[in-house]
Amino acid sequence: MTAETPHKEFDLPRDFAQWLDPYSLLAEMRAESPVHRVRMRGKVDAWAITGYDEALAALNDARFSADLEAAPRITAGLPPERRRNVLMESLLASDPPDHSRMRGIVAKAFTARRVAELAPRVQETVDDLLDAFAADGRGDLVEGLALPLPIAVICELLGVPFARERFRNWSVGLAMPPADGATLERADAARAEMSEFFLEQIALKRAAPGGDLLSALVTAHANEDVSDDELVGLTIMLFLSGHETTLCFLANAVVALLTHPEQLAALRADPDLIPRAVDELLRYDGPVARGVARFTLEDVPIGGTVIPRGEMVIVAIGAANRDPARYPDPDVLDVFRENNPQLGFGHGIHHCLGAALARLEIVTALATLLRRFPDLALEVPVSDLPRRPGMLRGLKHVPVTFTPDRAH
Repeated sequence: MTAETPHKEFDLPRDFAQWLDPYSLLAEMRAESPVHRVRMRGKVDAWAITGYDEALAALNDARFSADLEAAPRITAGLPPERRRNVLMESLLASDPPDHSRMRGIVAKAFTARRVAELAPRVQETVDDLLDAFAADGRGDLVEGLALPLPIAVICELLGVPFARERFRNWSVGLAMPPADGATLERADAARAEMSEFFLEQIALKRAAPGGDLLSALVTAHANEDVSDDELVGLTIMLFLSGHETTLCFLANAVVALLTHPEQLAALRADPDLIPRAVDELLRYDGPVARGVARFTLEDVPIGGTVIPRGEMVIVAIGAANRDPARYPDPDVLDVFRENNPQLGFGHGIHHCLGAALARLEIVTALATLLRRFPDLALEVPVSDLPRRPGMLRGLKHVPVTFTPDRAH
């Protein structure tokens, strides 16, 4: 099959990631072909990769660029300020050698030793957050735990003051898909406010550096390894990737377990299974359901077709993670599943730098929840849970009930 051969086209609506079951459409797409055209927001303007092997290959192939400038057809109608902004200078939207240079600097903060050093603080934060509503017998696990936990941890890592509401508003503004003018304006405003905040923090670190990540980045900047725009872009990227994805994943994971009582019982019986279960929960219903965008630097043959140069490509992580060619019973949640190289943290040079930190947060939160609330249950049916707006798959609220813990 070549790029000229007609493909069945699929619509990927703006709210696709928030459907109760987006995986049925992804399965239909994957069954049709591992690579084909998709409509996004009403017109045919992208390609989708839905097979596991093809997704893995694309994430490892330098011909698939993370830089929007590689797709002039996509950028032609965008004003300059939307084609290049501080986020475009970050790891998420850059290729080697710039990507390699910046990643090498940031990777020093995500060593196994530094993540291990954060473990007591993560546990303390989880305990404090649960203490706040443990005596009530009910609570919202998004507002009470999933939202503030990763904000507190990333603020601790960066060495900046914790401001829950401010960071939440910025996160929502930047996570929305750019579907209309109002959404773009909100994203621009959030980006500008975050840039101003981090510029102020950068000035403070220059005057009095500490042992935090932002101080390390400021030192790299002083050595001319990082430009001003790159420095701000890196800090915003670290906040977004360290907060929004973990928030969505934790809420999804809790709901998945509460709706699969036999799996939940297995983890209660053997908490040592929780680290393995994190991979399965991420495979089963992770925050990056639609996928990540790439742009072809040349004509690329993949999955029986040829994607032309300069095209947008959606590597559909949610589809790849449920590919029956890779996973037996892919639509079944199985916390005992072995040989589970899920793609929820990405792969290749853009593999999530904070994966170990995210695992620490999720494992700590799940283990503490299961230990402290043995009869934890959803207060409403899953179909009634409101979903978060945006490109990531997540929940706005997760109301739960449990026996009150008066000791706290």
